[in-house]
Amino acid sequence: MAVTRTAIHRNLLMCAGVLALAACNGNAPRDWDLRGMGGSNAFNTAGAAEQATLARPQPDNRGVISYPGYQVVVAKRGDTVASIASRLGLAAADLARYNAIDPNAPLNDGAVITLPGRVSEPSPATGAVTTGPLEPPAADGKIDITALATGALDRAQASGDTGATAAPTTTATASAAGAPKPALPNTNATQPIKHKVARGETAYTIARLYNIPVRALADWNGLGPDLAVHEGQILLIPVIDTSKPAAAAPVTAPGQQSPAPEPPSAAQPLPAATPPAASAPTKLPASPNLGKDATQASAAAFIMPVDGKIIRPFTKKGEGIDIGAAAGTAVKASSDGTVAAITKDTEGFPIVVIRHANNILTAYQRIDGVTVKKGDTVKRGQKIAVVRQGDPAFLHFVVSQGVDPVDPATVLK
Repeated sequence: MAVTRTAIHRNLLMCAGVLALAACNGNAPRDWDLRGMGGSNAFNTAGAAEQATLARPQPDNRGVISYPGYQVVVAKRGDTVASIASRLGLAAADLARYNAIDPNAPLNDGAVITLPGRVSEPSPATGAVTTGPLEPPAADGKIDITALATGALDRAQASGDTGATAAPTTTATASAAGAPKPALPNTNATQPIKHKVARGETAYTIARLYNIPVRALADWNGLGPDLAVHEGQILLIPVIDTSKPAAAAPVTAPGQQSPAPEPPSAAQPLPAATPPAASAPTKLPASPNLGKDATQASAAAFIMPVDGKIIRPFTKKGEGIDIGAAAGTAVKASSDGTVAAITKDTEGFPIVVIRHANNILTAYQRIDGVTVKKGDTVKRGQKIAVVRQGDPAFLHFVVSQGVDPVDPATVLK
């Protein structure tokens, strides 16, 4: 549910950004992830990715990178799954099915395709610096049991997915003369985690899941400028650079409250202090009558869009709030405004965006049965949709000032 909600929120911000650009300059370039807007307050995902990562190892002339547990091939410009399979002597249908992609679909330059079994190991004959897979460094000469176990599981999974027995791992050994295998740099020796993309996941949610920069995820896997991924795609998770110092403050998971720092008095009591002597009372001027200038609640005030209890509060990442309500409960416009857009989330369900005074936008998600259309003028409390079926059923409600997320509690009456 959290993954889908994050993807929905990204769609909302993109929609708000397009509306803002259209209002300012129809010929301006489109900044889809909104990094160029708002100056120092611009939306970005840097706070969710604090760990530096290593560069992806270089493949051999065939494009093959070999790890103890699996092998991948890096696509070249103009490659398809079929052309890669032909180059490596594999069945194109098996390779395409394992990576959930059409055999003849064009691949991005640098895209990573995971092999269901093993081909011949990289060697100087194939353009590699060393022979065999990039093995994790052994500690005190001991065998890395974790890497061996991971390799066995991956090969078993590959055999089950393709219906064929995966080729056995072949690691080149020392020559008959007993010459040792050249040492590999540690920066290229750690085996990355493989992540199979689930429905509704995006590059951003996957990067946040592993606490890595989304740019590193894109570079390692050859993602396009739109960072598009598809269900069933296998991604390599970039290896963390352990030589870089960890972030000073922990990054909490989305939707979780940040830990409060320990107050100084908890570790050591404050020193005793003698209070200063009281001074003579100061004559203060008469208090101004601020009541005459106070803003009174009016028809422009925002109301709860649905009758229910807030089951997920607003977070600093600006993901709106969730209001629990039974399926079919009426969803109402929170204030007077105009329907600015009706779009869809990653599951194909509608999202209604309403523009209000002072460039405030509200968005209503996880809804069905929309009763308004783009351009309609709506009144506060007017029914615009109903809460759609879910387990649990709830309304995801987002408020933003232009493209900047706002805590709905600050505007709701």
